[in-house]
Amino acid sequence: MKHVVSVSLGSSRRDHQTGVVIMQENIQISRQGTDGDMVRAKDLIESLDGRVDAIGLGGIDRYLVVKDRRYEIQDAKALAGAAKITPVVDGSGLKAVWEPYVIRQLVARGVLEPAQKVLLVSALDRFGMAQAFYEMGFATVAGDLIFASHIDYPIASVEELEEFARKLLPDMIKMPFAMLYPTGSAQDQAPVENSYGKYFDQADVIAGDFHFIRRYLPASLRGKIMVTNTTTAADRELLQFRGLKTLVTTTPVLDGRSFGTNVIEAALVARSGTLPDDPQWDRVVMQAGLQWDVRVLNSLPDSGKGD
Repeated sequence: MKHVVSVSLGSSRRDHQTGVVIMQENIQISRQGTDGDMVRAKDLIESLDGRVDAIGLGGIDRYLVVKDRRYEIQDAKALAGAAKITPVVDGSGLKAVWEPYVIRQLVARGVLEPAQKVLLVSALDRFGMAQAFYEMGFATVAGDLIFASHIDYPIASVEELEEFARKLLPDMIKMPFAMLYPTGSAQDQAPVENSYGKYFDQADVIAGDFHFIRRYLPASLRGKIMVTNTTTAADRELLQFRGLKTLVTTTPVLDGRSFGTNVIEAALVARSGTLPDDPQWDRVVMQAGLQWDVRVLNSLPDSGKGD
């Protein structure tokens, strides 16, 4: 049986182990959090190198792919370099292919409607999803500046997002990753009080990275839809308590939780032997039999949203 491990900068409290069937083969998958400790994460990758079939980088992106340009985060590059034999992936290849397809399918099946307003909390790590929302006519706010840089400036078009990437990403990828994204114990903290509630209130759909969403989660999500992943049973309870109507995860729910794209990408690489930069990667993703998950948490009328 093939075995993949996600080495995550996230909290070890979220560790889990299970199996997933990819192309008719059962693959053992596990997540090992390092509580934001880069040295510990690097040591763990070194110890797994050559002993597992693929390694996922969790809690950190290696690549931010914006249209036809790929930006490499230096902290993640150093972590991936700790493995000399086993392939290390971060989920960006899966997100680029799978998530736009999921958005289009959700529209086709009536789960989402282009008339809805979308808050995509971070678009630079999910450019394919952002592009799908913009191109299908959703009024979409990309919150990269708001939630990562604490600059109250909503990005309202794909062209503006591309310009932001060209101007700022060359410098941002050199910064310590913990300055850009919650790692370690920050993922376990209660949602923080903030002045960005208006963006959540105005949105019908909240999408993107769950740790960003959770960190700034408003008191009420009544009537809203969320499109994300890496949610546990406890996360679903929190979202249900706050009134979320529907939770969509772009990755399958396994043993009660949806795993990150890095884990599923690692499983695909282990099973197929194909890396995300291979010309056949799109075909591998689309033929893998992946499933998204849609769960109604509260069947409350939409007229009450925003209370």
